[in-house]
Amino acid sequence: MTVSLHNTLAKTTEKFTPLEDGKVRMYTCGPTVYNYLTVGNWFGYVMWDVLVRTLRTHGYEVTRVMNITDVGHLVSDADDGEDKLEKGAKRDGKTAWEVAEFYGNDFLEGMKKLGLIIPEHITKATEYIPQQLELVRTLKDKGYTYQIDDGIYFDTAKFPTYADFAGLDLEAQKAGARVEFNAEKRNPSDFALWKFTPAGEKRDMEWPTPADLTDEGLERPGFPGWHLECSAMAMTLLGDTLDIHGGGIDHIPVHHTNEIAQSEAASGQQFSRYWIHNNHLKVDGTKISKSLGNGYTLQDLAERGYTPMDYRMFVLQGHYRNEGNFTFENLTAAKNRLAHWRNVAALRHQTHDSNTSETEQSVPSLAASGIIKEALYDDLDTPRALQIIDEIFREVESHSLNRIDRHALIEVLHTIDDVLGLQLLESTPDITDEQKQLILERRRAREAKDWAKSDRLRDELAEQGVAVRDTASGSIWEYTS
Repeated sequence: MTVSLHNTLAKTTEKFTPLEDGKVRMYTCGPTVYNYLTVGNWFGYVMWDVLVRTLRTHGYEVTRVMNITDVGHLVSDADDGEDKLEKGAKRDGKTAWEVAEFYGNDFLEGMKKLGLIIPEHITKATEYIPQQLELVRTLKDKGYTYQIDDGIYFDTAKFPTYADFAGLDLEAQKAGARVEFNAEKRNPSDFALWKFTPAGEKRDMEWPTPADLTDEGLERPGFPGWHLECSAMAMTLLGDTLDIHGGGIDHIPVHHTNEIAQSEAASGQQFSRYWIHNNHLKVDGTKISKSLGNGYTLQDLAERGYTPMDYRMFVLQGHYRNEGNFTFENLTAAKNRLAHWRNVAALRHQTHDSNTSETEQSVPSLAASGIIKEALYDDLDTPRALQIIDEIFREVESHSLNRIDRHALIEVLHTIDDVLGLQLLESTPDITDEQKQLILERRRAREAKDWAKSDRLRDELAEQGVAVRDTASGSIWEYTS
């Protein structure tokens, strides 16, 4: 079974084949660390985690780079407006450096809470300034740049295939250019590689622009363009050509288009062979916005009684290429689904490796793990994978405990944790020997028709977070929370 992925570059779903057999070089866009991430932001990170897990499960060795944008991301994709880090600094009464450190650390903590695999390389834009300046130098030497009052720009007219990736209509862009369009730019699509600090201003984050990069041959303070950062970090650590570049669909027409242009103009090589994009996540059917107050964070969810794993399950219920809709009703459904799965996982503590006779078939099937993986190999079809798991678990629950093969169940749970990261095994410990003794005493009380004692023992267990369900094949315990 091969892995198939929808490649934005090819505009179709195709078999994934890396440049180097068995190894994958992957870059995914990270956060701009000027505020807490919302459920909309975290959506993509969960999906890229599933991609990494799926590739590893298939046997690939994945080397992943993810950036931390801690400078240069302006409030407008058109290379104007305030730097988001500088804006965050004014809001919080801190320096841009302090803001970047605080929200960067919060992001890393959020990754751990969500069970995300930490990339091999997490790169901060501020730590790769020399590499970014060298990329500007290469582009200048090759004739792709020009300078205007506020910075050094990439001339998109000199890159003939600029519009191809996103299917842009550059002539329409020119005709529809707004009044406030920067008149110094040669083309509306041209973008800043390096911005100059405005005269008379002092930024928290700025670096000397080497004299050989300026038309006047003089050093002046400046900072990198947002697009430049990703190309420099990706190519420094992964080489000129990546296997996979991931990000949100909102990055296609500007950010990723610009990355392709500057990277391929500099190296003369294809920048990435596969481009994988996740769709948007709306909240209550509307776009996430500050004015609507719907930019819920992981902290907000925790205050309402939801865990990061509840949110992770919610994300997995939708396909990464489909537009998602976050509601607390949907999140509650995910929470309940996860609680049910954990109770199925707990059955492994209540059965044995194999109690079946030669004429009986144990559950789950030994083929179950492979079927789950196949769904993920088909363009990360997480909804289908979850549906398959539901079917497997329904089959398990429809049989008595002596028909459940503990070894086979554990194998399925390992597969779920490996590819979906739901931590079922970690979050479902066995109950204590004392609690097992209470269950045994309750069973004996029921056999003696001592209903008062049976009820008292049931309530005692419930207070300890253990519920007991009586079935034809005996008592089964579950978690109450």
